[in-house]
Amino acid sequence: MSYSPNHPDLTTWLSIDAGTDFPVQNLPFGIFSTEDRNERPGVAIGQYILDLQLLGEANLLDLEAPYFELETLNTFFSYGRKEITRVRDQISRLLTGDSSKLKDHQDREAFFVLQSDATMHLPFTIGDYTDFYSSEDHARNVGTMFRDPDNALLPNWKHIPVGYHGRASSIVVSGTSIHRPKGQTLPQDASSPVYRPSQLVDFELEMAFVTCGENRLGEPISIDQTEDHIGGIMLFNDLSARDIQKWEYVPLGPFLAKNFGSILSPWVVTLDALEPFRIDSPLQDDPKPLPYLQYQGKGHFDVNLEVAITEESGETTTICQSNFKYMYWNMFQQLAHQTVNGCNVRTGDLYASGTISGPEPTSYGSMLELAWRGSKPIQLNSGNERKFLADGDTCTMRGYAEKDGVRIGFGPCSFTLLPSKS
Repeated sequence: MSYSPNHPDLTTWLSIDAGTDFPVQNLPFGIFSTEDRNERPGVAIGQYILDLQLLGEANLLDLEAPYFELETLNTFFSYGRKEITRVRDQISRLLTGDSSKLKDHQDREAFFVLQSDATMHLPFTIGDYTDFYSSEDHARNVGTMFRDPDNALLPNWKHIPVGYHGRASSIVVSGTSIHRPKGQTLPQDASSPVYRPSQLVDFELEMAFVTCGENRLGEPISIDQTEDHIGGIMLFNDLSARDIQKWEYVPLGPFLAKNFGSILSPWVVTLDALEPFRIDSPLQDDPKPLPYLQYQGKGHFDVNLEVAITEESGETTTICQSNFKYMYWNMFQQLAHQTVNGCNVRTGDLYASGTISGPEPTSYGSMLELAWRGSKPIQLNSGNERKFLADGDTCTMRGYAEKDGVRIGFGPCSFTLLPSKS
């Protein structure tokens, strides 16, 4: 039988915690630092980080270039999906019984760092950022709230993966605190706007993919080529100031309500690790997409998602349980649409799914929906309630896929909302 890094019976000689997000079948890539050394690439394995910079210096990996000497994953990912797959396979072999090169290395302990002793950083330099709007349940909920319930979806919604170009500079890694934003809002029954802190700060439960490799300006990436240009997937929280958004979004869409901070989980889970969790996409026949958007195969992924709020008191309440499978448009269709006009993408560009909401109220992916515009406050375990996020709240997203005893997790995507700056 040929070697498979995804085989559910595969085990590592390294002693790792049971139930970890990062078994040997996962091996996501990230950027970390320690007190004694600056940022460098690593792979999560159990409670540890395998230092890829040291692994490369010890000539334990066959690499196309010395890209693990760098402080981001951009150069590594620029070599494309095949190189990511090849390197993940090598690391898997080093961590399992098939190889003693690392297990018996005289400096073995030096290659591993406890995650609790490390600081995580953005895994790549983000050049451009697109946020899509691809969950039908979310789009219907918003359309029902703000427009006509009988015509909740706009006419173009089932024809194109709707998206907008967001702000890359304010995307930060999990664990970063964000101040409540200020901006123009139009109070109820007022005729002119006021400038004040947003009263309606919201999270949006999303996932995001990062591109690897590039296409030339004027040359679209066809739907059957998109998989070669996706380096991996992360959790993403697209923070939103709903009152600022309501005042500004007509006629040109999201702007200041969306660019004050977005949170990205630090570990890039590869498409290879998620291969066993692929599922069929929803039927798209009313209307049928145009040919350039017609995807053949299993384009969705069964990834469980949840959101929790931790109050300043330390009390934690899970307020949402959803799944990545609830998307209408998949990531391959999103990337094909992004480039159909000849738009060139670069390694490290980020593409967010849009809010992921399911059919049940408990699976809605934003406070706007969970509390239904504030008319149904969320009850917390402490006895307090929330319509939107309060200062001091920590919002944590988690995700994992599980099958045949193997759990492929993403680690936390977390931030704390601080009071507005004076």
